[in-house]
Amino acid sequence: MGTQVDLGIKGYKNYGTYLREKYNGQRVFKTIVDGGFTCPNRDGSKGYGGCTYCNVDSFTPEISRKMPTIREQLEKGMERGKNFYKADKFIVYFQPNTNTYAPVHYLKMMYDEALSVNPEDVVGFSVGTRPDCIDAEKVALLESYADRYDVDLEMGMESIYDETLNQINRGCSHGEFVEAVKLLENSKLDLCVHTIFGFPWETKEMMLGYIHEINRFPQIKFVKFHHLHIVEGSIMGVKYKKEPFKLFTLEEYTDLLCELIPLLRPDIVIQRLFGISDWDLLIAPNWGLNKSSIQTYIDKEIEKRGIIQGSLYFE
Repeated sequence: MGTQVDLGIKGYKNYGTYLREKYNGQRVFKTIVDGGFTCPNRDGSKGYGGCTYCNVDSFTPEISRKMPTIREQLEKGMERGKNFYKADKFIVYFQPNTNTYAPVHYLKMMYDEALSVNPEDVVGFSVGTRPDCIDAEKVALLESYADRYDVDLEMGMESIYDETLNQINRGCSHGEFVEAVKLLENSKLDLCVHTIFGFPWETKEMMLGYIHEINRFPQIKFVKFHHLHIVEGSIMGVKYKKEPFKLFTLEEYTDLLCELIPLLRPDIVIQRLFGISDWDLLIAPNWGLNKSSIQTYIDKEIEKRGIIQGSLYFE
């Protein structure tokens, strides 16, 4: 007899189950599109070089990097989704860089173009951004698509500590994140918050504090948890090669997840428990496993320890 994980039952609200239930058992696949955006801490408006951990190529599929137009990226991505993942429907996902960092009329043109590709197969629209690149006008633009698609705005919180945000050259404060979240009170948009655990100067107690902050905001529907990993082409990568610093082992990171998941508000859907770049870009930590094996290891540890999301959450 298989374990609960083998049967697809997990101790937390996971995104795969959420999508299957929402879309009546259909396979829904996110198709990434690179709109050619930049970031305010890359282009000089706030700084240069970007966040110290970031190399955009580390989270952009090769298809998106090579295809010159939005239409070609999506057509190829959808074809791959159908052929390799047996996808039935798609979420169009503007991921690389800051995808609201442009005038509203330009954003509308880009979004409209993307959503015109195989519209009968598209059920969702997801846009990744930064807290300092969202305002009421851009929220209204995204909400204008919500009568046709499930629209989620993915926003990088990364850390709740301004000292950390300064050290990683984030270019914005946690206060700006809070103000951006407040813009989405009573919004039609689903808010997904992205965090990074494992900055070497942050303690475990500091990291668990992220969860209490996330729980404060009822408009947060999704979270993506990442462990800090070091990639080629990043400022942090150069520093790590000169003087390596402590990073999570898989066992240590799993221990942290097993402490924070019970604290997380039980209605929040976890889109991702960890993030890892392609092997050719990854410097450290190398856990020696592919993504599927890492996911299985974490899920089985969560089950073995009897971890239940929200079991230690109190309003």
